[in-house]
Amino acid sequence: MLKKYILFGVTALSVLSVRSQTRDTTFKKETVNKTEIEILYSHYLQDGNHSAVTGGRGTEKLTVYAPGFRIKRSIKNHSFSIKAGVDVISSASTDNIDYVVSSASRLDARLYMNTDLSYELKNNVVLSAGTGISAESDYTSIPVNAGVSRTSKNKLRSWSVELQAIFDDLTYGRLKKNFVKPYYLVYPSELRFREWYDDHLRRSFNVKFGFTQVINKKMIVGVFPAFTFQKGLLATPFHRVYFSDNSLRPENLPNNRSKIMLGFKANNYFEKFIVRNTLDLYSDNFGVRGIGIESEFPFSVDHTITLSPSFRFYHQESSRYFQSYGMHDITENYYTSDHDLSGFNSYKIGMGFRYNPNKKLGRKYLFNELNLRYALYQQDNELKAHIITFVFMIDKSYRKRFIIE
Repeated sequence: MLKKYILFGVTALSVLSVRSQTRDTTFKKETVNKTEIEILYSHYLQDGNHSAVTGGRGTEKLTVYAPGFRIKRSIKNHSFSIKAGVDVISSASTDNIDYVVSSASRLDARLYMNTDLSYELKNNVVLSAGTGISAESDYTSIPVNAGVSRTSKNKLRSWSVELQAIFDDLTYGRLKKNFVKPYYLVYPSELRFREWYDDHLRRSFNVKFGFTQVINKKMIVGVFPAFTFQKGLLATPFHRVYFSDNSLRPENLPNNRSKIMLGFKANNYFEKFIVRNTLDLYSDNFGVRGIGIESEFPFSVDHTITLSPSFRFYHQESSRYFQSYGMHDITENYYTSDHDLSGFNSYKIGMGFRYNPNKKLGRKYLFNELNLRYALYQQDNELKAHIITFVFMIDKSYRKRFIIE
């Protein structure tokens, strides 16, 4: 926001200077068209000993390679963007669906593509809409979203509302070579003697609000409430649950879930660095409660390089439907041994590197930005992950010109 104040000041001075020198001449500002290109890559390494596939104990080793790209085209007062990529997933834990080491389930891929369109009205109102598709061997997801945002005339206050619906199909087979129906739910190998669920669809409906306010030249605050309602098959069919009497069933959860999230942000700007603080609160009707606190401290090394150390702590209370391996009672209606629904504390330490040279790449393109980030994530239940992300950004635009009429 401090940069925005500086930008407004420089722009105002420039316009006043032009007007004072040419009061008798009419000027028309030429429309700027711009194309932004982002090349994305993420690498995720995970290990742990509480796999839900094997009932809450066993390897959680997982590797994800995720290349992708994003192209955004801005023309006059509207923009269109497309984002696509693939997540290649190598998971030792999913081998245990069939109890076969290096089975076909060990290596999987998720393909996705999303498109977004936005249109800016004259009164600082921006309308947006988007859709997409995501497909993996055991599910297909189609999101649809629409939103509206508005910024005040003095640029000190903004609000936004976003609506989203996500339609998931959890049946297996869409990425098979022959694409032959029927599709089916994947159960653990020893539980395939019957159908355990009546539904294979999941519908999620989200509404997100946002409100930001500039307090002064050094501080901006924001409030971001969100609500989610899910209906359908919310359990994962190939997650095992072992009971106290040594019997075995697939995970079973209620077919309705409501979530409430509330986020607070406070950014403070100092001479050479920024402090970004975030507080997140979470609650749902499964009994899960969570609170997360995150701080990031971007600071400039010089005019082209910015470093961003960060730290996040998250505390979660367990769902009423969770019990660890062999602890569930056979008389329970709902049960899971997925440690994502257990109680735990987690820590995330990261460092970001941003290089912003604004150098030309040939005649038409500008090397705008390079982002590299590493994070170490750890839960106190032995789960540990390393996350590396890379973003390379270039753009092509026509310079602003003032044409004498």
